[in-house]
Amino acid sequence: MLFWMGAIFFVSHQPSEALPNYGVWDLFIKKSGHFFAYAILGTLVFRGTVEWQRPYLWAFVITAVYAMSDEFHQQFVVGRTSALRDVLIDCLGAATALLLIYRSRNLRNLIQFNYNLNKNRITSAEAK
Repeated sequence: MLFWMGAIFFVSHQPSEALPNYGVWDLFIKKSGHFFAYAILGTLVFRGTVEWQRPYLWAFVITAVYAMSDEFHQQFVVGRTSALRDVLIDCLGAATALLLIYRSRNLRNLIQFNYNLNKNRITSAEAK
């Protein structure tokens, strides 16, 4: 998690001239980078908070606060600006990842419950 935060900080600290320009795709690629970087960060933070009460909430809050601090930091980098839009994209990436984790964990629990339920039915039918 800390390594990923450091990687985000490193990329954010690059002056605008050092960043590649992708032509007509530039905006899409860079905003997608925001989304996926913070989706990964949200996932990593969740892994660190999974034992806490309300791990999804804490993972989202920690990731959102980091996104805000990263945008604040960009104000001081040559040629870079901070944008609320970027924070919202970052938060959307984290929220999407956390929602997918939540859904997959609930689906896994439902499958396990149904497996155990069917296993118990077969065992009780065999006992008769």
